[in-house]
Amino acid sequence: QVQLVESGGGLVQAGDSLKLSCAPSERSFNAVVMGWFRQAPGKEREFVSAAGWSVGSTVYADSVKGRFTIFRDNAKNTVYLQMNSLKPEDTAVYYCAAARSILIMTSGGGYWGQGTQVTVSS
Repeated sequence: QVQLVESGGGLVQAGDSLKLSCAPSERSFNAVVMGWFRQAPGKEREFVSAAGWSVGSTVYADSVKGRFTIFRDNAKNTVYLQMNSLKPEDTAVYYCAAARSILIMTSGGGYWGQGTQVTVSS
């Protein structure tokens, strides 16, 4: 079964940047929508951002608009999340997801990675 593999998490200070990457274990894997979710300690998992095939077909949670940028390398079926101006409240485990639609992803369906920890200190 295809797995999504995230990388790029770490410990940074407020105001710093991080770039997360997510790639499928099989290069032939294709998904209409790829995106990112996060779950902070004691909180439910929340949507962060998603991208479709076309350039510009992106959507963001209000909490990250203007600070995070999602982009895809369709040739590699890889999705990235560039996170700038990080805040302590961005601290969470970040999960990569892929599915035929955002609705499927937000319902918990599709394919998911194991998560990568992002910790932002104040």
